[in-house]
Amino acid sequence: MILFLFLSHLGVGIIFTLAFVSRDAGVKFFRFNAGLAAALIAIAFVLMPRGAGYNEGRLGQLAVGGLAASEAAIVFYWLTVGRAFASIRPAIVALACGAGLVAIVAQAIPAAAGSALTSPAMVIASFLSSSALLGGACTAMILGHWYLVIPSLQVSHLQSIVKVHIASMVARVAVVAAAVFMGLALWQPGLGPSYRHYILSVSGVFFWQRVLFGLFGPALLSYLTWETAKIRATQSATGILYVDFFTVVVGEVLAKYLFLATRVPV
Repeated sequence: MILFLFLSHLGVGIIFTLAFVSRDAGVKFFRFNAGLAAALIAIAFVLMPRGAGYNEGRLGQLAVGGLAASEAAIVFYWLTVGRAFASIRPAIVALACGAGLVAIVAQAIPAAAGSALTSPAMVIASFLSSSALLGGACTAMILGHWYLVIPSLQVSHLQSIVKVHIASMVARVAVVAAAVFMGLALWQPGLGPSYRHYILSVSGVFFWQRVLFGLFGPALLSYLTWETAKIRATQSATGILYVDFFTVVVGEVLAKYLFLATRVPV
């Protein structure tokens, strides 16, 4: 289930960020990212858990249908980009984004069921901010690498996607802070050990790893990337983005584990 959530959110997040990249990046860049997103979502389908609410009931069917529609749209985009249907390609990406958005929201609502420490709205915000952070980090890393493919590419394009990544980082930190606050405030006697007890216990080491690697690390590295991009050192910025993406992946995998273990969407 952890891998299913992680891969589906990463795949949809990459689709989200395609809308923020200039066409100057070239056909191969968009084809590569579309193919990567399609592959990640396809693997997520293979790993999709059974009998856990993610593919059952109306919301489960909506989540599966939305993810399938997003997959179909991005595969069609991958097959046609640079070849045909140039006039409707933005609409295809918009369709893939919209279907992915529906899928993530439909995943979040049943995932919040039965938890007294959070609300569906908070889980939706957590899932969406996770997808945006993963997609922004991955696309920024690949775009930085693309300066080796197209050396004449203007550095302003890298600066723009780094801004998107930083914005998603700020949103993710805000959502996690709100989720932790709710986890601490909504605990009542009879619900078992408090969330405060959890994060201060030995088991809470995963929570602090999530904060260190998944929030503090990317926040620092994204700032360093921005400062490096401002002086047009694209290779250095790309190197930092590789580390940044790794820390984001570690943090978001831990976040999925912590949510399933504690029902608090950190």
